[in-house]
Amino acid sequence: MIIRCSVENWMSFRNQVSFSMIASRERQHGARVPRIGKYKTKILPVAAIYGGNASGKTNFFKALSFVKRLVVEGTQTDSRIPVDLFRLDPEGANRPARFAFELLIDETIYEFSFAVTPEAVLEEKLVVISGNSEKILYDRRDGTLYFDLTLKESNRLQFVFDGTRDNQLFLTNSVSQKVETFKPIYDWFKNTLILVAPDSKFEELDWLMDERHHWYSDINNMLSQLDTGIARLSGEEIPIDSLSLPEPLKKKIEEELKEGMSIRLRGEPINARLVINRKNGELMAKKMVTFHLKSDGTEAGFETWQESAGSQRVIDLLPAFLELTAVGSKKVYFIDEVDRSLHTLLTKHLLDTYLAGCTTETRAQLIVTTHDVLLMDQELLRRDEMWVAERDAMGVSNLISFSEYKDVRYDKDIRKSYLQGRLGGIPRILLGGGLVYSCRDEVSRGGD
Repeated sequence: MIIRCSVENWMSFRNQVSFSMIASRERQHGARVPRIGKYKTKILPVAAIYGGNASGKTNFFKALSFVKRLVVEGTQTDSRIPVDLFRLDPEGANRPARFAFELLIDETIYEFSFAVTPEAVLEEKLVVISGNSEKILYDRRDGTLYFDLTLKESNRLQFVFDGTRDNQLFLTNSVSQKVETFKPIYDWFKNTLILVAPDSKFEELDWLMDERHHWYSDINNMLSQLDTGIARLSGEEIPIDSLSLPEPLKKKIEEELKEGMSIRLRGEPINARLVINRKNGELMAKKMVTFHLKSDGTEAGFETWQESAGSQRVIDLLPAFLELTAVGSKKVYFIDEVDRSLHTLLTKHLLDTYLAGCTTETRAQLIVTTHDVLLMDQELLRRDEMWVAERDAMGVSNLISFSEYKDVRYDKDIRKSYLQGRLGGIPRILLGGGLVYSCRDEVSRGGD
């Protein structure tokens, strides 16, 4: 689970911006808030980030995408680190971007942080937090690695660090060198944190088309409940020669696809879904199709691309919500523009379904960005689960929790205050030289 994370000097975030999933003292929806007894704290299962276009919501999503890519994939020899520094400050190019995370992994809290420029990793630190005490597992700074000598693999760490390139995270290199001590943090970024962009397509097509998969019936039941008109998904085998594949790609598949292996393709038209595998030595292609009921009770098949954009989006999102609600799930999904192409009631139903299964023992989390103000509802979300992204006149973004506003009570229509511009995070639209929406300072924040 994400407990806290912060970003500094990244894209529109010039100053340090902190985002927290720690629950405040409010009691609303308390039965669904996980309690971590060892640390005497409560961690929220959901967070929604609102804001106008170019307010910084997607930049925050991209920050986590960058971190995941840097941790999991690393960098190539002599390549630059693809960090996108804040550009609207002349000093921004001279300062590193900084990222920090507090993560709950197997009931233990770790703090992982680093600072990078396009040329090098300047700082990197990993701390394990045990109750009221902290232990620094390693601290990389000034070209030196300081590490806890009591670690099981301490004898190897200096050797591994000596082989870590300047443009590489020590965490990434140590795991590649089979240092097991830090692998839980690496695995969290690789396997637990799932980032879903607005144009992301669900890649595990095999089980969406496999009637034997334990989630196959769940997907089809939910598709019918959400009024998509789709009765079921299925896979249709088609001749490999009927696919309009470029010859170099077809040759590569022929040469590299081994028995029992499969590859997934998105073909033309844009959202045709294909799985190619080799069975008994022969290449087989399976195409995802949707079925609708006809008036006589029989079914009519459709190509995926013939479905509405909303139905296609539902097909891509439902597996995420099934994973989140699975018993014992520890997945953390961050979905950018969760409401894209979806009706408000449909989006709300997906959130309701997830939250209805959350308890004090839940370890899954869902973070979404959205423009849908009808989701700004205290019957659905707590105040500390709602955030607003706002960009000032200098192009600097910030994230603010609604729980920081002293006047936002549990019985207040916060949607109305938000649309009036009193909470920030809405477009500043100019008409005829006049400002339609102004800044938010009518509602005070705690401590202001």
